[in-house]
Amino acid sequence: MYDPIRASDAVIARLRANHPSLIDLTTGRVERLLGALGHPEQKLPPVIHVAGTNGKGSTVAHMRAIAEAAGLKVHVLTSPHLVRFAERIRVAGELISDEAMETLISEVEAANAGEPISFFEITTVLALQAFAQVPADLCLIEVGLGGRFDATNIFEAPALSVITPVDYDHLEMLGPELSKIAWEKAGIIKAGRPVVVARQMEEALGAITAEAESLGAPMTLIGADADAWEANGRLLVQWGEQLLDLPPPALFGPHQFDNAGLAVTALLTLGDPRIDEDAMARGVASAQWPARFQRLREGALGQMATERGAVLWLDGGHTPHAGAALAQALARLTARDPRPVVLIVAMFARKDAVGFFAPFAELAPQVVATSFDSPNAAPAQEIADAARAAGLAAQTATDVTAALSAALAPEGPAPHVLICGGLHFAGEVLAMDPATWPR
Repeated sequence: MYDPIRASDAVIARLRANHPSLIDLTTGRVERLLGALGHPEQKLPPVIHVAGTNGKGSTVAHMRAIAEAAGLKVHVLTSPHLVRFAERIRVAGELISDEAMETLISEVEAANAGEPISFFEITTVLALQAFAQVPADLCLIEVGLGGRFDATNIFEAPALSVITPVDYDHLEMLGPELSKIAWEKAGIIKAGRPVVVARQMEEALGAITAEAESLGAPMTLIGADADAWEANGRLLVQWGEQLLDLPPPALFGPHQFDNAGLAVTALLTLGDPRIDEDAMARGVASAQWPARFQRLREGALGQMATERGAVLWLDGGHTPHAGAALAQALARLTARDPRPVVLIVAMFARKDAVGFFAPFAELAPQVVATSFDSPNAAPAQEIADAARAAGLAAQTATDVTAALSAALAPEGPAPHVLICGGLHFAGEVLAMDPATWPR
């Protein structure tokens, strides 16, 4: 059966054939091409620009769900995609079609006239051109890498900027100091425009606060100027004199209360009267975002786990901050459903694997290290060594299927199995069966 979304994967081959994959941390080439196209970035509905290390995608997913619950049409640009290129560009609520993509590529490449431009840069321009051609009420833009010099950082006056928790990641480009990484993320803050900031480590907060003050940007800090927390299984959000009592997020894990609270605070700051408390409640309770502590029941891996009586989860987390969030989520699971815990992990090289594993020490999970199809993937043995350095028992497997077989092999209670270590790896897992492709 023809799948009009899957066919868009040919776009990747076409774009990568003509444009380098290497990330270029400048905005000059994007600005040149946008100018050649008549500045589509100036023809968009109110833009919310989101940067940070952890929780960007989940925060965007919550904002989208809330806005759509209010009846708004929402454009969304996210990255990376998990299975299909079209996942990156959602136009007025719908994934971009093959036909629209083919037309856009021709338009954009003609305007580019053979000038150098990277894959992510031209993808960003494609999205903005698509958004400018279709009416909508709101535009959510997720930063690709960093912020200050990211291809998406071309909005002079966004309606709002949002910065999620900043952590150590992409050190080869952004680091190594946390303050330097935070300075890069804070580059999306614009003069006089409001910014909503998640709870941060002290070093990161200092850099973000300094940037906001230097630009006269009104800053709302979670935990100081507003707050969001879990109470009796519900999400409470304090914003000024308002106290919102909302249902728990549909996305699982204690960290999702933080992400949902940040999303609600951002939309309260936006101040669109159409987005009322009822829409916030319905959006928080219905948001979907694949590979964020996602329960896998379908596909070959899901069936393997089900036959053993195990519970299989998937998450793209790979930083120490993400490790802490995942460990908290697993601890909560095992408190109400006591089972052994197994982590199946594959990562890109040069990640802080020891830092990722450290928060799991009290859970004492078994680690099965593996790899995935990328020249930049870390060897399974290297990941296993990192797990052992963090005090965890570890073994290796050739691929994720073999890893799951190893996780399910021991006799005794069927385990909780969490596949994690990065979004690229998570995408490969979801791609294994059409039943698990993101929609």
